[in-house]
Amino acid sequence: MGESRTPPGVPAGPDTSVAHNARVWNHWVGGEDAYEVDRRVGDHVASIIPVVRDIARADREFLGRAVTYLTGERGVRQFLDVGAGLPTADNTHQIAQRIAPDSRVVYVDNDPAVSAHARSLLTGGPDGTTAYLDADVRDPDAVLERAAATLDFDRPVAVMMLGVLNFVLDTGEAREVVRRVMAAVPSGSFLVLTHPTSDAEVGGEDQIPAMAFWNENATPPITARSAEDIAAFFQGLNLVEPGLVPCSRWRAEADAAVVVPQYGAVAVKP
Repeated sequence: MGESRTPPGVPAGPDTSVAHNARVWNHWVGGEDAYEVDRRVGDHVASIIPVVRDIARADREFLGRAVTYLTGERGVRQFLDVGAGLPTADNTHQIAQRIAPDSRVVYVDNDPAVSAHARSLLTGGPDGTTAYLDADVRDPDAVLERAAATLDFDRPVAVMMLGVLNFVLDTGEAREVVRRVMAAVPSGSFLVLTHPTSDAEVGGEDQIPAMAFWNENATPPITARSAEDIAAFFQGLNLVEPGLVPCSRWRAEADAAVVVPQYGAVAVKP
């Protein structure tokens, strides 16, 4: 195994012996905040499912389109970004605050490397507010209680859950997480979600062996779900057009978007 090194800006502390999703994801999108083990595992996963780098980029581009739409067209000024991952270019607060400088954004993650970066890099503009919480998606009550120090839950909130529910292996628990969070936000709030799938119609067959390798060699463990199971997360909400689609195709130019085995959707709470 190659020698581990501390990525730029990350203090000593994170476990460098096991690949971690936030750092591998950063490697896939071309970032530099990964250790040797992350690059090695990430490259092997990419050899099993070469489209994984397209998935990572598509997910990031979906975030940009969704935040731009919600801020610019739906007037959203508050975002709760759960499972934020390592900061890269055009994070949620940067996109939102370019359009509406008074936007308030709370990031949530529980990875030590993310925590180390977030407090120094995820800073808002002079008119908006940006906060970071070290918390777990599996404890939505704690997330909501602490986010209330920054967000006004009497006003609409866009709840961002991009590529995070796939780390909640029990589908019933994952649905309960979404239900509890969306129950806490008012009418006019949004759920923005992406999730990997093994559905053959979008090329997801290779996700199965890739995830099996991941679960043996990296952390946290991951699962794919069918379109039907992913659609159930939006129960009681109204999907925004075009509904649940490969995230690369959500409000994108169709001829420029590769189909990826990762669904994405935005829905509004009536």
